[in-house]
Amino acid sequence: MPDDAWLVVGLGNPGETYARNRHNVGFMVLDLLAERDRARFKSHRARADVVEGRLETVRAVLAKPRTYMNESGGPVAALTKFYRTPVERLIVVHDDLDLGFGVLRVKQGGGDGGHNGLRSITKSLGTGDYLRVRVGIGRPPGRMDPADFVLRDFAAAERADLAVHLERAADAAETLAQSGLSITQNVFNALTN
Repeated sequence: MPDDAWLVVGLGNPGETYARNRHNVGFMVLDLLAERDRARFKSHRARADVVEGRLETVRAVLAKPRTYMNESGGPVAALTKFYRTPVERLIVVHDDLDLGFGVLRVKQGGGDGGHNGLRSITKSLGTGDYLRVRVGIGRPPGRMDPADFVLRDFAAAERADLAVHLERAADAAETLAQSGLSITQNVFNALTN
């Protein structure tokens, strides 16, 4: 891949047990992006599954770490080194407890908000200044532990709308790579759900 390619990483946990969990929306969005490019993920030595392809008009590497969420940083750092991707062209797609279900926000930098995958990436890269597509999954009901909530599948009512929200997150990642942060925020951050 050329040096000007984007690296788009979806966060999740590997394996069928976790495949439909709220914590895996990053993987779900990456699967959709690969499907749009008619491409299949292949194993990479950086402990990730990757697709080298395109996001509309720009070259991109799509990646899903094969590690558990809290160890995502190692594969992401290895991929940025392998593909010579500067942090300005790294997009991380992840679930966000602080956003209601279906709410989408795009930003650059910031803290980890208690998200173990982001914490691991920031630690491994030595910076948190990468781009993020934050996919809202809502807050746990009552006194449920957030760690248990993110490892549950979406409720039936949520599953009815999930495909629409995943499509919008995939569109946001594509727009971010093609048009930059300001335009993407103007388009997607204004939408509430």
